[in-house]
Amino acid sequence: MKLTATALGLCVTTALLAGCGGSDDPDSPKGGGGEVVDGGTFTMSLASDPGNLDPQMGAGSGLFAVTQFAYDALVSVNAETGAIESALATEWTAEGTQVDLTLAEGITCADGTEVTPTLVADNLNFVADPKNQSPFLGTFIPVGAKATGDDAAGTVSLALEAPAPFVLNGLASLPIVCPSGLDDRTSLAQATSGTGPYELTEAAPGESYTYQIRDNYTWGPNGASTATEGMPDTVVIKITENETTAANLLLSGELNAAQVLGPDAKRLEAAGLYAAETPALIGEQWYNQAEGRPTSDPLVRMALTQALDRDELQKVLTSGAGGPATTLAAIEPTTCPGDSVSGSSPAFDPDAAADLLDQAGWNLGDDGTRSKDGTPLELVFLYQNNTGTGGAAASELAVQQWKEIGVQATASAQNETSLTSTIFGGGDWDVTWVSLNVNAPDQLVPFLSGPAAPNGTNFGAIDNADYSAAVEEASAILGVEGCDKWLEAESLLIENADIVPFANTIVTTFGSGAEFETPGNLVPTSIRMMAK
Repeated sequence: MKLTATALGLCVTTALLAGCGGSDDPDSPKGGGGEVVDGGTFTMSLASDPGNLDPQMGAGSGLFAVTQFAYDALVSVNAETGAIESALATEWTAEGTQVDLTLAEGITCADGTEVTPTLVADNLNFVADPKNQSPFLGTFIPVGAKATGDDAAGTVSLALEAPAPFVLNGLASLPIVCPSGLDDRTSLAQATSGTGPYELTEAAPGESYTYQIRDNYTWGPNGASTATEGMPDTVVIKITENETTAANLLLSGELNAAQVLGPDAKRLEAAGLYAAETPALIGEQWYNQAEGRPTSDPLVRMALTQALDRDELQKVLTSGAGGPATTLAAIEPTTCPGDSVSGSSPAFDPDAAADLLDQAGWNLGDDGTRSKDGTPLELVFLYQNNTGTGGAAASELAVQQWKEIGVQATASAQNETSLTSTIFGGGDWDVTWVSLNVNAPDQLVPFLSGPAAPNGTNFGAIDNADYSAAVEEASAILGVEGCDKWLEAESLLIENADIVPFANTIVTTFGSGAEFETPGNLVPTSIRMMAK
């Protein structure tokens, strides 16, 4: 919820941004070249099982990664320029509160059903209906939007309650479900019902998912087609949680693609493997502000933030290969480049952090730990398990730095499915490291404000009135002209320690026996099998 093709945290991106709506510099892939061969099997690794495969009801990057194979969006995003391009729609206009799209002719579902404007409108209205609790409401489609389809004219119209500056970017990440799936949502849990270039033919949860290519598919991003030479006939997505195992399988030729972030990346680079790179936010700290949690107190949140040497955390988390965070919408081509972080991030100051905890009533005991009214200050700290050895080392450093001011924290690594279930389901947590990678700042609004989980996607229960007011002001300005206001809104959250972005990195997807593009997620129609 791209929540992105980064498998870092949640994926909320456009065309998931083409896959998290991100971009790939044409000069950045390394180790490419060779003869393209048609057909065959492309096997890629995924760090965690995507869980329920309903493409409109989950925000995890694992789900978004597999969704790209079987489903299409209405438009796509050019990975280099950020321009809106065709997908299911070939023409579009967005003016004021009105969006109109003309569908391509001859679009069919994998079961042969024709795709109509009414079907598309039904999809948009399903997501837009709050009772359905899609995490994409407010992220990829504005709250209050209403869609209508004109089957005779081949057009879909979307009426908005207010202008939405990046509405087309959002629609580029919203997968369209075919009639059989709309009629029976439960059927989507382990099957697909889409218009995409591939169809799921076998699901073995926790192990692998197998997709077969569709003939006569011609409506992919910017006119991409499955008739293109080099596309695989079969795609196997293999669940491989251990990064070293994935690296070994790449080197042995048993995998064609895998994201590797930790030290194993260096031996893959040394082996000359193909590599596609995507910038992404990897270090992002959230607090559980729900009533009853110690982190509901703003003094505690600020103390926990100031106790951390975030520059050092960034170096450890990225194994020295990353850099500081700059914005909350970091996937390129970002609609609002700039820096909302460096001038607003609270200073590293352990002494000030200790004073804040004193003010909050958490007194330091003789044993070096803090307590209030007999209750020790103990935190449940969760982080994703797909950040390699750097993630484990950085979490240990954070725990140690909190311990130095009297805070006890227990760090626990979880796969994406477990972690998203915990934070969105109102589970037991106080602090989490999970990165939301998007390329437009408005896509983050439902995660940073509004109804708290499990009634909404605001899993941290953030309630920052200044941010909400700034968002309202920014939303009234068309397109990139409002970017200064969007960056200002982000800064208001960061200076208040409602969210703590601290590390960017380059996410590398290595390839063996295949080449591909990864603007966020791996783009299925970009895969080219290579002769050995």
